[in-house]
Amino acid sequence: MAAGGPAAMNDGDDKGGLRAALGGLTTRGRSFLAAGIAAAICAYVLGQGDLLRVGMLLAVLPLVCVAVLFRTRYRVAGTRRLTPSRVPAGTEARVHLRMENVSRLPTGLLMLQDRVPYVLGPRPRFVLDRVEAGGAREVSYRVRSDLRGRYPLGPLQLRLSDPFGMCELTRSFSAYDTLVVIPRTEPLPPMRLAGEASGYGEGRQRSLALAGEDDVIPRGYRHGDDLRRVHWRSTARYGELMVRREEQPQRARCTVLLDTRRIAYLGIGPDSAFEWAVSGAASALVHMLERGFAVRLLTDDGSSVPGQGEGGFAGSTQESADSAGLMMDTLAVVDHSDGDGLSRAYDVLRGGNEGLLVAFFGDLDEEQAAVAARMRQRSGGAVAFVLDSEAWAHGDPQDATRGASQERLRLLRESGWTVVPVEPGAKLAELWQLAGQQSSVMQSALSNGATGGTTGFTGGWS
Repeated sequence: MAAGGPAAMNDGDDKGGLRAALGGLTTRGRSFLAAGIAAAICAYVLGQGDLLRVGMLLAVLPLVCVAVLFRTRYRVAGTRRLTPSRVPAGTEARVHLRMENVSRLPTGLLMLQDRVPYVLGPRPRFVLDRVEAGGAREVSYRVRSDLRGRYPLGPLQLRLSDPFGMCELTRSFSAYDTLVVIPRTEPLPPMRLAGEASGYGEGRQRSLALAGEDDVIPRGYRHGDDLRRVHWRSTARYGELMVRREEQPQRARCTVLLDTRRIAYLGIGPDSAFEWAVSGAASALVHMLERGFAVRLLTDDGSSVPGQGEGGFAGSTQESADSAGLMMDTLAVVDHSDGDGLSRAYDVLRGGNEGLLVAFFGDLDEEQAAVAARMRQRSGGAVAFVLDSEAWAHGDPQDATRGASQERLRLLRESGWTVVPVEPGAKLAELWQLAGQQSSVMQSALSNGATGGTTGFTGGWS
C-alpha cells in the first residue's frame, strides 16, 4: 500500500517555503542567531572589530544551514505495507515502511515519523542515515488494539536536519492507509439442529442451473463443457451448440441477527455485554461460512450485509470470501443504534422462509419478545442467545437468571426458539454446544409426539 509518491524535500523559490524554512530553526539555531546579533550590536557600540566578526559568524551559520536545506532538492518516495490489513482485536499487525531516494543526490540525516492513533500505541519514530542516490531504507513497527474499529495510519512525515542541528524541515506525504480491527472470533464445535438435512451447506436444496443461480435457460457451448450436456433440440433451433440445464446444489441460508439497540445494553468496554454480542455474531458468521452456508448479517435497524444477491445473501461460492470480509468490516465499526424495537428486522425476515436464524439479543421487554417470537415463524430453525446487560454490568453471574424475565424467555421457547441465556463471561463455544443439545432434545420430543404441534425445520446448523 502506497504511503505516498515521490516528494521533493524543498519548496523551490516560493516565499512561503522560505518562511517555512526559517520557521524550522531549532533552539540551537535560534540561540546562535540571537547570540550573533547581540555580539554584533555590542561590537558596534564598543568598537571591537574582532567581536563583530565573531558575531557575524554566529549569526550567519544558522542562516547558511537554512539556505542549504531550502535549496536541497531531495526527492523521496515512501510506501507503507500492512501485514495483515485486517486483524482481530488484541492481535498485532506489522507496518513496513520503505523510503527510496529517487533523486541524483544523497540525502542527509532523515527522521521518519508515522502518525498512528493513540489506541494503537506510541507514535513510531526512526532515524535514517545518509541514503545514497537510488538507494532505499526499510523499517517496520508493530501496532495493536484491544478495541475493534477502523484506524487510519499516516500521513508519513519526513524531517530533514543539517549536520549542525541548526534547522529542521518537515515534509508530509498525503496518502494514508487503514487498519481494520475486527471482533475476536471463537472456534465453535460442530453441532446439528432439529430437522437438519444432509448435503451441501448442511441443508441442501436443489435448483435447475448449470453455472449459477441466474443460469435458468440453455446457454451457448463454452470451451471445456462436457459434450454429453449438449441440448440437441435447442442446438437445432438456434443453429449453434447449446448446453442443457442441470441440477446444481443451492447453498442453505443462515441469517445472523445482531441486536444493537442502545437501550438493550448497559456498560461499555471490551468486556461489556454488547462487545460479547458483537464477537458472538462474528464467530457465528465465520463458523456458518466454513460449513458452506450462504450467510448474511442483519441488525435491528433492518440493515443487511452483504446486501448482494437474492435476499441479501451472497450469490455464489466465489463471493464467500468477499462477503465474509465485508461482514467483518461491518462488525468492526458497528455501534449502538438509537432504535427502540426489532420491527425493522422483522420486516426484512417476513418475506418468507429465511433458513436458519441465529440471533444475539440484549434486554427484551414484553413487546420486543413478542416481535422476536414472530420472527421464528419466518425461519427454518432459530437459536437465540439472550444477554442480561444488568448482570453483565455488575459482573455477577447469578444475576443472569434472576434479571432475565423468565416469562419472556418462555415466550420465545414456546414460539420455537432454542433459547440460551448468556451469563457474564460465558464462552460461546460452550453455549453453542448447549444449544445443539437443546435442539436434539426438541427433535426427539417432536419425533415421539410429545408435543401437540409440529415445527418445520428447513434449515440446519453445524
